[in-house]
Amino acid sequence: MPDILKGLWITVQATIYGSLVSFALGLVWAVALRSRSRWVTWPVSIFVEFIRNTPLLVQLFFLFFVLPGWGLAFSPLTTGVIGLGLHYSTYTSEVYRAGIDGVPPGQWEAATALSLPRRRTWTAVILPQAFRRVVPALGNYVIAMFKDTPLLAGITVADMLFQANSISATTFDYLEPITIVGILFVVISYPTSLLLRALERRLVR
Repeated sequence: MPDILKGLWITVQATIYGSLVSFALGLVWAVALRSRSRWVTWPVSIFVEFIRNTPLLVQLFFLFFVLPGWGLAFSPLTTGVIGLGLHYSTYTSEVYRAGIDGVPPGQWEAATALSLPRRRTWTAVILPQAFRRVVPALGNYVIAMFKDTPLLAGITVADMLFQANSISATTFDYLEPITIVGILFVVISYPTSLLLRALERRLVR
């Protein structure tokens, strides 16, 4: 049990840091895809679609087993965070896009009438309103990422599943360790989803 709890902490770390990476990169992709330059939108669009349409496990294996051959080697946990962040950034970018598109056109027009610089328009007018709309959806992806962390065991990250498998390989008892891992996922994921629903109801008022 202590080993599984240690794995839980690693799982939570991977989820938190992966979420931060996905939030930051997702916003970059969303803004880049609204660029007026095809030299920006085309490469970003191709990259986003490629990542979105390939399995996360394949991406993790590429980062962990292929990149070291090119001189880019990271620890298993760092590789897992990068993989989770990159993969989910392609989904959070769509969330940001929907939030930005949901800002009333009058807000853009008002910013133009006030002669606000484009950067100021984004940071002071558009993004604050968009963020308010997308928080619940971003939270849902955090939960989804949390439930995908067992894939990190495939690149030797000592998360909950990795620890459970190690215990099972020693004791030849798979029922108890795997069941505990499943229960821990439910105990964390379900209350979090309830909190997100309450937050969504509060934000849409």
